[in-house]
Amino acid sequence: MKAIIANSYGGPEVLTYTDHPDPKVGPDSFLIRVKAAEVNPVDWKILAGYLDPMMDGHFPLIPGWDVAGVVEAVGADATEYAVGDEVIGYVRKDEVQHGTFAELVAAPVRTLAPKPASLNWQQAAGLPLAGLTAYQALDRVGVTAGETVLVHAAAGGVGSLAVQIAVARGARVIGTASERNHEFLRSLGADPVTYGDGLAARVRELAPEGVDAAVDFVGGGVVDVSQELLKDRGRVASIADGEVKAKGGHMVWVRPDTADLTALGALADAGKLTVPVASAFPLSEAAEAFRQSMTGRTRGKIVLDVS
Repeated sequence: MKAIIANSYGGPEVLTYTDHPDPKVGPDSFLIRVKAAEVNPVDWKILAGYLDPMMDGHFPLIPGWDVAGVVEAVGADATEYAVGDEVIGYVRKDEVQHGTFAELVAAPVRTLAPKPASLNWQQAAGLPLAGLTAYQALDRVGVTAGETVLVHAAAGGVGSLAVQIAVARGARVIGTASERNHEFLRSLGADPVTYGDGLAARVRELAPEGVDAAVDFVGGGVVDVSQELLKDRGRVASIADGEVKAKGGHMVWVRPDTADLTALGALADAGKLTVPVASAFPLSEAAEAFRQSMTGRTRGKIVLDVS
């Protein structure tokens, strides 16, 4: 198969497009013919070695955790899908080596769910990691109908999905973003506020009694601001603030979860969740996709078209 390979940690320049042996398929895994894969910020952070203190990386390394594709073969004890089924997956394994930026990937059943029929391959590939992060963060703080939730970085790849999921649950959403993204947030059903100094006062203008829950997808001290506004200081979750647990909140590191991923697909098929795609690159141009992701200025998903 063709794959994107790195033989050492580094920047996009260490990526090569080359031939690589087809993956082995374990007893509870499926061989997926990759149609599309998303490039997430975590992918270039892994490539740079930032996650090496917590996850072993082995070379040659194929990056990538998100995938949308078609089942090509099944493991000895894999019964949940059949050859030809269309699936999506957040294919994070315990160690980093055999990722999704390839024509084929072996995916454990715990990482997969049926592909939403309403999404094309590019959109489907952009759903798993970001969607699960948003979904699990909202679950962690228990967002329910009738509540007000504050979403930090609401126009970003994770935040924009969190807004839609919370709205679908019947919650009111106040989302932080730059002014150029306010209309976008309104289109998703959120009340936008500009981030930065004075944020707490601006949120109070919209919610004088405070908010019920908050989710942080940006870091930079917004957990502290959230706790000024929360009725219960413990109902804050962050993916970016390493001190959030010490402050009484929740740290979220997204987990593969078939039930959660299936629920996200159901929201998409019900017309309650859209996945905007900013740009698509052929697999051979993965390095350029990494460079675009590293700018941090893309609204929407960056995907690789594989087959």
